Amino acid sequence: MAASVERVSGPAPVGADPLGDPFLRTRFVAPRRPATFLRRKRLVRHLDRALLTPLTVVNGSAGAGKTMLVADWAEGLALPVVWLTADMAEQGPGMFWAYLLEALRVRGVPLPGEVGRPVVAGQVDDALLARLAAGLSARDRPVLVVLDEYDRVTAAQTAEQLEFVLHHSGEGMHLVLVTRSEPPLPLHRHRAAGDLTEIRNAELAFTVEEAAALLELHGLRLPQQAVSALVDRTGGWAAGLRLCALAAQESPDPEIYLKEFEAGRSAVADFLLAEVLKRQTPETQDLLLRVSVLERFRPDLVDALTGRTDAEPILARLHEENAFVEDLGHTWYRLHPLFGEILRTHLHVRCPGLEPELHRRAARCLRRSGSLPESLSHGAAAGDWEFTARTLVDDLAIGQLFTGPGSAELTELFSHMEAESSSPATDLVRAAHDLSRNDIERGQAHLHQVQERLATDADRPAAARLSCVLLEALAARLSGSPEEAERAAEAAERLQQEVPAHLLDRHPELPALLLTHLGSARLWAGRFEHARTALSTVVGCTRAASTALAREESLGHLALIDYLNGWPGRAEHKALAALTETERFGLPAGSGSGIERLVLAAVAVDRNELAQAQSFLDEAADCAIRDPVTAVGRSLASARLLLARGDAKAALAAADPDVRAEMDSPWAEDHVALVASTAHLAEGRPEAAAEVLRRVSGDQPAGAVGAARVQLAAGNRAAAVRLLDEVRAAGRTGPAVTVRAALVRAQAAEDAGDPVAARRLVAQALVEARRERLRRPFLEATPWIRHLLAVPHLQQLAAGWLTSGPPPVPVVDRTAPLVVEELSEREHEVLERLSRMMSTQEIAADLFLSVNTVKTHLKSVYRKLAVNRRTDAVRRARELHLL
Repeated sequence: MAASVERVSGPAPVGADPLGDPFLRTRFVAPRRPATFLRRKRLVRHLDRALLTPLTVVNGSAGAGKTMLVADWAEGLALPVVWLTADMAEQGPGMFWAYLLEALRVRGVPLPGEVGRPVVAGQVDDALLARLAAGLSARDRPVLVVLDEYDRVTAAQTAEQLEFVLHHSGEGMHLVLVTRSEPPLPLHRHRAAGDLTEIRNAELAFTVEEAAALLELHGLRLPQQAVSALVDRTGGWAAGLRLCALAAQESPDPEIYLKEFEAGRSAVADFLLAEVLKRQTPETQDLLLRVSVLERFRPDLVDALTGRTDAEPILARLHEENAFVEDLGHTWYRLHPLFGEILRTHLHVRCPGLEPELHRRAARCLRRSGSLPESLSHGAAAGDWEFTARTLVDDLAIGQLFTGPGSAELTELFSHMEAESSSPATDLVRAAHDLSRNDIERGQAHLHQVQERLATDADRPAAARLSCVLLEALAARLSGSPEEAERAAEAAERLQQEVPAHLLDRHPELPALLLTHLGSARLWAGRFEHARTALSTVVGCTRAASTALAREESLGHLALIDYLNGWPGRAEHKALAALTETERFGLPAGSGSGIERLVLAAVAVDRNELAQAQSFLDEAADCAIRDPVTAVGRSLASARLLLARGDAKAALAAADPDVRAEMDSPWAEDHVALVASTAHLAEGRPEAAAEVLRRVSGDQPAGAVGAARVQLAAGNRAAAVRLLDEVRAAGRTGPAVTVRAALVRAQAAEDAGDPVAARRLVAQALVEARRERLRRPFLEATPWIRHLLAVPHLQQLAAGWLTSGPPPVPVVDRTAPLVVEELSEREHEVLERLSRMMSTQEIAADLFLSVNTVKTHLKSVYRKLAVNRRTDAVRRARELHLL
């Protein structure tokens, strides 16, 4: 214990990492190229572009030759090159940056003394990164930093920090990432800015000409046809070609050997078994055959498969002898893929029936060590579905069936689960599988079986009961049952106190998904503020690949709330943010409900950007989750798009969604009725429009505005104005509502013979709509509004966003000056006393107000009348008949 305290009690000594261990200098050295290395000029020319861009990504599979390619290219550069193998990044951001700073110092790159160094492995000071970026940006000559094995950088925090330093280093640093996977950086932004050089797996593949040259370096001269066949067989994979070349060197007739390899691999298998496997001791042969069922392995795992304790020295020796055992670092090894495939085939022959038992042992050993994905994979391969499902559930990982980078693989794995397997864990997995495919009836049936079993099993771990509650919340969301979702949330809150904290920390996706389902159910019920509370909590949760889908869904639902409240700009901002959540982690599109795309489609319709609206609707068509909120959202967006295209009949059909829900949604009914009434009005049927709106609750301001429009169309001007007065009294709503309300008032004023008020209200609507680019309200108001938009000052307000062409030359219209916003009752009182030449103090005394309050009202009056002085305010008010 004392030694452990020493390692973290103070700053590490100079020359040591944050844990106090000496820096491993081999991480700062590029690997040496073998004598048979082939320099490929086309890739070198491509890499030369890295000197023109801040960021370069060389992304390819293991054995693709990417590290050797970059090492060879970097050796010939004139500028300083810093090399770092980033296999320490898993120990935390502080460790990563400590090694990178040491790599810079080892290469002789001068850094300001105040940059400092991280002292804690798990974190790094933002100020240190800022100082580092500033020091690099001040360099006269850029430095090239190569980060090999960048796929080891899994923490989003480290990636974000690296993006910060890269951005603020300016021209002082070129960064080259050598990786097996897509780096968690905003590559789309770098591509758009032309700041990215990329070499991918397809480009790393050898061409026929390059393969022929590589074979020649191994002393093999083959006809082009034979080389072409070999390239087709290996896919141009660098390691595969080298393996074939090495094996063919031992053959008396390499060309015939490679033809046999291309035909069926049996000759390659015989050779490898004879020249590699059979040269080993019986114990080593047994070990190699057994580990062939593993993708990777370490000594303790191998011992579990062999039943012995000699794996560590055997693996080290095999690696040293280049016996097709690769050292992955951190005591992990793997077989060369081709060699592993051949050994598995030989295992079936030599030890039939042993493979399931090997998988079973591997699954249990990996579970004890916390390697969940590999444990599940081997449990499934063993056919032990009870163990596999129980491992998933007891680890609290059932949420990974819905979200995260491994969700597709997990879903595929459990799709092979045998029907005979029956337990709470297997039924939970089946329920998750059914609900993820929107099969509510089957999913709930499995859930009921689980609930009955858990009720009689008091000793069942809380993780199983919490997993069940998560699925109950999802079922409640899909079935439109807010009360069930609330009960599930309450149960989850209690159960989270019973679940071990380390499980909750390991799986932040579970509470995030649960709150997302709760927020969606609350939104369906019309409890917008309660929904916002749950959804906002998810948006603020841990930003990781496992929670990306929940954050995307929550942002999309928050965007819908803003849209329903009449704030399209806010809705668009949140919906666009939602789109980037899963994209940044490379997760497949369409994993959620697509609600953010439906919101963007609706916003695009309001702006009369119909092609873009259709595009968003198409993108949302194949999304995985189909709940009542999404169904109604799709219906409304589709119907409004059809209305905008002039197809009222089709819009009426689209506005009648087939939604199965336990309870009706007040906002959904109101908005569906509003769209239907608009369609009836478009076809000249105000009576039908009025009949539809009788079902509207009146709680939604948009519904009241729609009802006012119908009343006006039916000739009931006074009723329309009363409805609009109620909307105004209800409080501030968004511009999508207030713009339409102003236009209905303007039409009422026009019908009443008050063109001055009509123009003033249209001007107010134009000013509000311009900020949001809301075009549809004005297009829906034709033809009565057309002549008003021809008035010079209104034409100027509409030019460039609502109407085409440049704004006209301003013309002073003394009959109808612009008033941006109506005066309040108190402002009218202040203005009336102003016209009687009363001073500010006299107005304050007369109205029983403070002088400062009167001054505030005067400023507001000046702003609304677009004037700067008292006399101008009185004159403008008289022109507008306000006095």
